Amino acid sequence: MSNDKTRKKRKLYKSTFEGIKYIDQNGVEYRYARELQLVLNYKEWRKFENVINKAKESCVNSNINALEHFVGADKLSKRANNAEVAIKDYKLTRYACYLIAQNGDSRKKVIDLAQTYFAIQTRKQEISEKEYSSLTEDEKRFYQRNLTRKGNYSLNQIAKNAGVKSFDKFHNSGYKGLYNGETADDIAKRKGLRYREDILDNMGSDELIANLFRISQTEQKLKRDNVQTEKEANDTHYEVGTKIRKTIKELGGTMPENLPTPRKSLKQLEKENKKSLKVGNKYE
Repeated sequence: MSNDKTRKKRKLYKSTFEGIKYIDQNGVEYRYARELQLVLNYKEWRKFENVINKAKESCVNSNINALEHFVGADKLSKRANNAEVAIKDYKLTRYACYLIAQNGDSRKKVIDLAQTYFAIQTRKQEISEKEYSSLTEDEKRFYQRNLTRKGNYSLNQIAKNAGVKSFDKFHNSGYKGLYNGETADDIAKRKGLRYREDILDNMGSDELIANLFRISQTEQKLKRDNVQTEKEANDTHYEVGTKIRKTIKELGGTMPENLPTPRKSLKQLEKENKKSLKVGNKYE
């Protein structure tokens, strides 16, 4: 590969979320705000710092210490006359980057990508990346299903405060957006499930992650926009679903309806695990 091609490839990589990732001596992942600013297409530091300040507020409102996630990292920068001036910068944790993406300019396509990337990575952070990557696919399903269960409970509380009474209609609005018009019943029929069988129990880890993102982003938007009517809540859920679908497409991912349905549901796996434990105990 020529030097020019190598330089171009390196430059392109540095313009991605992975390309600006650093690992400190304790194995903790971080990124510099000045580099994230460029990846997110903010030309002026002043405007990007406003987003950082909003992200800090979100952190504080969640009862999390912002100083642990937005660490000051001011540095010296040379000007044209070789004079050095101090410029403001931050070392950002993955969670800080996630909050910045949440508070960024939603008109920028790259913000949608950032929200998807950092939301998924932040969810995985609840266990270490090494631990998560070592899980089997079924173990990942159980892990992500537990997160969607918690997420739906929290979303339902927010939706109720927003005036939602028909939760079936509310959740179907989100499914329709994410699954190109399919309701929960449509998804169940396509998967060949029995009556009232839980569709989330019959999804692979990737499909569960897409739905987890839909759930968390809808909750955030309902709160951020102070939604007060059932119609507006349903419309919000649909809008979030369609935006996530669009992002998956732009990333070159597989549409959720095209992801494979696991051979066994999580309920079935749970029963088999309990049965094997009983058999094991019997012969101990």
